[in-house]
Amino acid sequence: MRDLVGGTALIVGGSSGIGRAVAGLFAARGARLILGARDPARLAAAAAGLCGSTRCLRFDMRNPAQTRAALAGLPEAGLDWLVITAAEVAHGPFATMPVDAARALFDSKFWAAYALCRDALPHLRDGGAIVLVSGVLSRRPGVNCAALGAACAAIEGLTRGLALELGPRLRVNCVAPGMVRTPLHDHHPPERRDAMFAATGASLPAGRVGRAGEVAQAVVMAATNGYMTGQVLDVDGGHTIRQFATG
Repeated sequence: MRDLVGGTALIVGGSSGIGRAVAGLFAARGARLILGARDPARLAAAAAGLCGSTRCLRFDMRNPAQTRAALAGLPEAGLDWLVITAAEVAHGPFATMPVDAARALFDSKFWAAYALCRDALPHLRDGGAIVLVSGVLSRRPGVNCAALGAACAAIEGLTRGLALELGPRLRVNCVAPGMVRTPLHDHHPPERRDAMFAATGASLPAGRVGRAGEVAQAVVMAATNGYMTGQVLDVDGGHTIRQFATG
């Protein structure tokens, strides 16, 4: 379905994982793409794997100067969609996780997205859309995830606030994934990672963990549905309703 021909999407975090899957769907529907990420090799590989017109912007969105310099090369009102999937995550017990680690998590997950949305405003066309990514930990927290759950909740609060303040010129939505097979988990040894996926999947009504492409479908829908704004879409295999004990 090539129904987004003529539109331009900036996917920040588009070099891997969910962001790369989002870029693939936008490209398949005919949109022009701009991929933003830190790693030039990953950016080049992602762009090479996409059909259509793709431009790469190398910047770290945690660095305001880099972000503004990257966006300065874009035309005013040249974007139809801004999707932000990039972020680093951190886990650890509340009592022992350093406060500086939690602050760094918020800088990456929340404040960087906050600043990027603001800096991108002049580049977004009237009728455009922003899509942010949080996570189901915002409403169904897990052990050793207090900071990450709080950051995800902050992203969802930002989504609702921006939808109210920026509408009707722009729509703003958020997608909250559950556990998804992406390179984010590659730091685990393969056996441990696979065991984690299996255990989590067995606890979900869907019976498995998610795929990046499934989350990407929700992101593209949130970006392109003209009557949706201020919403958080859960794509989590039923995580928010799962039961840990029965009987």
